[in-house]
Amino acid sequence: MKTGMNLLLWTDHVTEAQDGVLESIKAIGFDSVEVPIFNIDDHAAYKRLGGRLKSLGLSATAVTVMGGPEINPISSDPKVRDAAVAYLDRVLECGQQFGCEILCGPLHSTIGLFSGRGPTDDEFQYGVETLQRVSEKAEARGIRLAVEALNRFECYFLNTAAQTEAFIRAVNHPYCRMMFDSFHANIEEKDQASAIRSSAEETIHVHVSENDRGTPGTGQVAWDSFFDGLSQTNYDGYLTIEAFGLALPALAAATRVWRPLFPDAEGLCRDGLAFIKKNIGQ
Repeated sequence: MKTGMNLLLWTDHVTEAQDGVLESIKAIGFDSVEVPIFNIDDHAAYKRLGGRLKSLGLSATAVTVMGGPEINPISSDPKVRDAAVAYLDRVLECGQQFGCEILCGPLHSTIGLFSGRGPTDDEFQYGVETLQRVSEKAEARGIRLAVEALNRFECYFLNTAAQTEAFIRAVNHPYCRMMFDSFHANIEEKDQASAIRSSAEETIHVHVSENDRGTPGTGQVAWDSFFDGLSQTNYDGYLTIEAFGLALPALAAATRVWRPLFPDAEGLCRDGLAFIKKNIGQ
């Protein structure tokens, strides 16, 4: 397995201001970083980042979200679905600039947008068709997609590993797979190990995230079950820590972080990585 650190702990757009963070992440012992791609116009910053990561010997994944109803992949409006494909292709283009291997996140639907009911068969089919088109773009750019289920308070379309696996199988494209996130699973799954086992064939990426979004290993996630599931399925992909703090007010508001969750970011990285390595070793 390889370990990673999601840069959303510090920023929603990586520039030279985060050079010191990258150096610290490498020095602590991580193998990779996860780069947020929300700004799809600043190719120069992503290209520069690629050079920086190469010099440090860090690989990269990326994360994005569908941020508005105008780019909703499950919209009944074909123009909106077209816009979703175009947006994700732009994100993938940005990822190419820094050698991104996997683009993860809730790529299936607009985050925080609710219909007042559960997902419909039509929405499922719209999502499948949209992600099939995006998968073709992803293959052309050499970046795999890892679709993420979110808990019911953040979306209504895909909430569980089983739902996401069914969606991925319907898309039926080698460049469209899924990811598993311990934070969302802590809310939605009956058992972490069972959920990991049931979706193992489609899972290519994993987020290690505590129930309060703080330091992994300090909260209530069923970590024994989580790591047992990974061991039982011989998972060999990235284990990337996703944590959120108060560094950026807009990001803190978006992730509903209203209080300090850990003493300092570097300590979270050190303790989180040590926690992962201890459990992998066991």
